[in-house]
Amino acid sequence: MGLGIGAAVVAALVTAAVYGTIIGLSEYQIGFAAVAVGAAVGFAAGKLGGGNPLLPVLSALLSLAAVFAGQIFGIAMIGADELGVSTLDVLNLGFSLLVDAWKETSGPMTYLFLAIGGYTAFQSARKAA
Repeated sequence: MGLGIGAAVVAALVTAAVYGTIIGLSEYQIGFAAVAVGAAVGFAAGKLGGGNPLLPVLSALLSLAAVFAGQIFGIAMIGADELGVSTLDVLNLGFSLLVDAWKETSGPMTYLFLAIGGYTAFQSARKAA
């Protein structure tokens, strides 16, 4: 189970960065990318962690966190481009400012992408085991 959890955490970190980069470059949230985040996290957990019934739930939670982190990173990239500074400079302004920007820009599709990523991770972990 530990290997599955570790793999899911690594998959969540990597896919969050990729998802955020996609959002930052395109300035749009792309639904299939949230599905890919969930699929990668769930598959990694299920394949390496086996059939433990806790892994699908953990995968769903990690996927939610990864999609959210990707959205925050995408907002930071967009803000950096608009301000003419580096993304790291925007990230250093503080997490609460980025969350406030996320709240202002989020709508039904934002929450749908979060839910889709979590659901996909849950199902992928179950099926990969």
